[in-house]
Amino acid sequence: MGMARLTRFGIAFLLMAFAATTARGQDIPAAKGLDQQGRAQLAQTIDAAKREGILVYADTIFQPTTNDVLVKAFRSYYGLPDSFRVNYTLLTSNTMTTRLDQELAANRVSFDVAAVGSPTWTFQHYKAGAFMKYESREDAAYRDVIKAGLGVDGYFVFNGGYAQIPIWNTEVLKFDGKSYRDALAAAVPGRFSIGDVAQSESHLTTYAGLRQVLGVDFFKEMAKKKPTFIGRSELSAQRVVTGQDVIAFGGNPSRVLQANQKGAKLKILYPSEGFTFLPQLTFILAKAPHPDAAKLWIDFILSETGQTILANKEALISGRANFRSPVPDIAPNYAALKVIKVDWEKMTPDQLMKYREEWISIFNP
Repeated sequence: MGMARLTRFGIAFLLMAFAATTARGQDIPAAKGLDQQGRAQLAQTIDAAKREGILVYADTIFQPTTNDVLVKAFRSYYGLPDSFRVNYTLLTSNTMTTRLDQELAANRVSFDVAAVGSPTWTFQHYKAGAFMKYESREDAAYRDVIKAGLGVDGYFVFNGGYAQIPIWNTEVLKFDGKSYRDALAAAVPGRFSIGDVAQSESHLTTYAGLRQVLGVDFFKEMAKKKPTFIGRSELSAQRVVTGQDVIAFGGNPSRVLQANQKGAKLKILYPSEGFTFLPQLTFILAKAPHPDAAKLWIDFILSETGQTILANKEALISGRANFRSPVPDIAPNYAALKVIKVDWEKMTPDQLMKYREEWISIFNP
């Protein structure tokens, strides 16, 4: 072996050793369990992210207070300085997909990472090459949900899942039903709400699943009781808390958790017929302005640390293997749930549009 080659190997080894020492020296949580090579790679990504100086991401679920907790934990997880900025935007599902479509078409992507509960849209854009390939160190913990069709290895998986299911205020309604039909029987005409499928991608996704097990006649019976149509789960929960509505069919476990933490007495029903699971699919945009910061965020949000925060703050259902939910009554582990099976990869936008038109013809909002 020549002297020049030995020198190159020596320099490479010293650089790797220095990077690994840096990661160990910081004693950061993200380095736990990594071997020397893993620590070196992590240190390089952290250094690159520091040079970028910012992460820009959008989600349709996380409340601003949850983002505050996440950002603080994110910086601590990697030893990032307080000067490292995280710009967060909370969008509705419709606004999210519309904005991303516009930015992708204009070839001017502003977000590094996004997450949306619209599997059909996500699969469509994955196939169009809109997402960066990144093999996260956390991918192995999500193999089972990827096999179940709720992600694509190296491209996207859900940072948390949720449901749009019946919720009620126990101080207003005495209800011990087990099914959607029980909930409909308890609904007082004109004093209950359902998700606005005409305006919301996530409520459309929910309807696409529910009609498979409940049938169209169920929704025709529901329409006779004159529901209110609501797009945001925050509003549907508020109306239940105040007693304006006795039950909300588009309730979100996140809002039940948050309302109860403030003293409300809401309950949630995972119906016996099953429910449409809404995976909040997260991905890095192929032309992300800050790709290294984006990689760190994906690893963090999928880690046990990130998943615990999301369960505690948003009652999101984790797809992480062996994860133990801190709020199992509101957000059980994915494996324990009866989920309506939908092949989202084969579900086309045209088919979803037909379901939306069907819903509009039933409810005439």
